[in-house]
Amino acid sequence: MTDGPDLMEPSVSSSPRPAQRRVMFVILAGILAVIGALAGAYYFEMRPVVLRIAVGPANSDDLKVVQALTQGFAQTHSHIRLRPVPTDGAAASAQALADRKVDLAIIRGDLTVPDNAQAVATLRKNVAVLWVPPAAKGKGKKAGPKITKIAQLSGRRIGVIGRTPANINLLKVILQQYGVDPAKVDIVQFPVSEVTEAIRGQKADAYLAAGPVNSRITADAIAASAHDGGAPTFLAIDSAEAIAQNHPNYEASEIPAGAFGGSPDRPDDEVKTISFAHHIVARKDLPESTVAAFTRQLFAIRQSVMAEFPLAAKIETPDTDKDAAIPVHPGAAAFVDGEEKTFLDRYSDYIWWGLMGLSAMGSAGAWFAGYLKKDERNTNSSQREHLLDMLTAARRCDSIEDLDRMQAEADAILRDTLLCFEHGAIAEGALTAFNIALEQFHHAVADRKALLIGTPQNPQRAGAQFRVTGAL
Repeated sequence: MTDGPDLMEPSVSSSPRPAQRRVMFVILAGILAVIGALAGAYYFEMRPVVLRIAVGPANSDDLKVVQALTQGFAQTHSHIRLRPVPTDGAAASAQALADRKVDLAIIRGDLTVPDNAQAVATLRKNVAVLWVPPAAKGKGKKAGPKITKIAQLSGRRIGVIGRTPANINLLKVILQQYGVDPAKVDIVQFPVSEVTEAIRGQKADAYLAAGPVNSRITADAIAASAHDGGAPTFLAIDSAEAIAQNHPNYEASEIPAGAFGGSPDRPDDEVKTISFAHHIVARKDLPESTVAAFTRQLFAIRQSVMAEFPLAAKIETPDTDKDAAIPVHPGAAAFVDGEEKTFLDRYSDYIWWGLMGLSAMGSAGAWFAGYLKKDERNTNSSQREHLLDMLTAARRCDSIEDLDRMQAEADAILRDTLLCFEHGAIAEGALTAFNIALEQFHHAVADRKALLIGTPQNPQRAGAQFRVTGAL
């Protein structure tokens, strides 16, 4: 038979399995990369963030409050941690923020606010207190005219409590409002540690203190003024509204009766004055989510800090009006307005695009897999047709050696077909059809071998074999 050897040439299978593995590896790597990116974003978002906060001067109430907040944040394992950076005062803190050496700062609202500063919270509000000690008795000196109004301070000596130049500027604003030339007033500053001695020594005709209404420093200074049964005279700033109009960093305020204790009450009636605030400000380029988290933690821990530092009770939310003297940071505004974004809110777009990317990669992978399986399906189809050709040839073959070679080739085709099914290149129905063809081939080979060696056969199968052979 002339066509036998052509059919019995070994079948060479070019399975694309390595290429499929490379495609699946690339797809898996892409999926892992997207998942890793999302996990990394979540880690960097949730990891503790340390914010440097400038505050001063040393041993001030502001520094003590910030230190208490720092400990509270650390003990509660908060997302935001604080690192105090001590300075010489509010002006130095503001400069540190302007120089980008810190992330947060405690500044006075009546000083120059850095351009890169935005409000996060109001730490406390301070009032200006002007008073005149009672005239000393038994000194052998003639007392001057009693001072009852600010306009009478011209030519007098005024003591300012504290070393900061900001309090001198405050005094000058008040004097100018009442037509008193600051150049005609002798202004002298006293450190907090020397105030009591200065007042008792009558080293000034009037005094100015600036601090919270419940300030212990102010209360002690006023108490030192009440000597020999006399009571200090508080000078009302009746033009507080006008000062606030001309200087937006100040507000009209009142000192409640009895705010500084004593008997009789000091003061014995409500006194009009002006106030200004100490603010916690942040750099405007600080992330909104970071500032929002800090603001949330600040007000969450305020109650626990109050037990140790009552001054923490004065912490208030910032002014969110558009015309506020210090613009509010968007992160703080989001907390105050209840619009703080969650992790999903901030990264929903990235997550959505990530899922879309995964879907696109899956579709591309399916297309590549299908493209590679197309060649595998075509190869398997050719092998199946070849098997059918061998089925016909086996029924006409006159050599047992050729039948053995065809059997070996059929085994190789079977191996490749099972690999195709394992790879998903062919469906179960195609595998069933191949199984039928392979079974018929094995029967034909067995019957032909039996015929060639003269082995007795089942009469019915032998008759069928001869009928098929005769028909061919």
